[in-house]
Amino acid sequence: MKKRLKILEKIIHELKASTTVAVAGHMRPDGDCIGSQMAVAYALKNSGKKVTVFNQDKMPKKLAFLDPEKILIGPNTPALYDTVIATDCANYERMGTVCESISKRKTLINIDHHGSNSRYGDINWIDARSASSGELIFRLIKQANWTITPLIADCLFTAISTDTGSFQYATTQPSTYQTAAELVKRGANVGRICEEVYQSYPLSRVKLLKHLYNSFKLIEKNQIGFFWIRKSDYKQARAAPDESEGLIDHIRDIQGVKIACLFEEIEPEITRVSLRSKLPELDVSTIAVSFGGGGHQSAAGVRVNGKQQTIQRKVICALKEALSKSRP
Repeated sequence: MKKRLKILEKIIHELKASTTVAVAGHMRPDGDCIGSQMAVAYALKNSGKKVTVFNQDKMPKKLAFLDPEKILIGPNTPALYDTVIATDCANYERMGTVCESISKRKTLINIDHHGSNSRYGDINWIDARSASSGELIFRLIKQANWTITPLIADCLFTAISTDTGSFQYATTQPSTYQTAAELVKRGANVGRICEEVYQSYPLSRVKLLKHLYNSFKLIEKNQIGFFWIRKSDYKQARAAPDESEGLIDHIRDIQGVKIACLFEEIEPEITRVSLRSKLPELDVSTIAVSFGGGGHQSAAGVRVNGKQQTIQRKVICALKEALSKSRP
């Protein structure tokens, strides 16, 4: 507890002494990344700081309501920042082309909840016990005595809800519910969040879901489920890449499946591999790390270079090995 407070105090000191701040997130941002970014950005903006928010990829449409002032932008010409905050980003390279935009800085603050975080910041606050980065940002804003407006509460509730699978994952702690309850008290509009994030899928995403159900495979006595999404599948469905977010959970949720895997073609020889585990003894982050990625025990990912058949063979082999080691 004392160590955490010391890091928090150091972060708050740096931010309060700063005039210009940039907030950066990872490629293909999810709800936790966007929610954490926008919450800390609006808190700093409301306290009088000049704030820029960067992501390599566009804001997912379902999360656009979290940025009514549209302060999130894409990579830009490098400018000098007193402080850069990276949220929910396990390693520096995951920020992609944003790395160049934030290259002129005095201090880099790394706030994350991934155990595989490479601690690339000048100040690193990594808490793998937290279910989301949004919870860390909540603690930061409270400790700094910045106002949690209804918009900031929406951002943080979205971050926590999406990264816990709507409070279903084993990472969800009593403190997670307590934080969510406090955010509702502060004005988080749960009805709107649920409608925007979970109940407003475009038809194009439903077509991707149809593709999933028509093409997924089950192996190892139905304990491993996997499927591919290729660029041609996006084109046929007229879908954007961010619309595949959460599809893997439909495979994970099949009775008997212990590990789910999504292979996504980024380029002909670049594949994004997403992994999900149902069991505590099956730590998919160790598999992702072995291929150069990272994540959590129950959710991890990596980008792998090479031929698609070779990548599939190697990853499936690693999944089978992990499954065999987990058996009593």
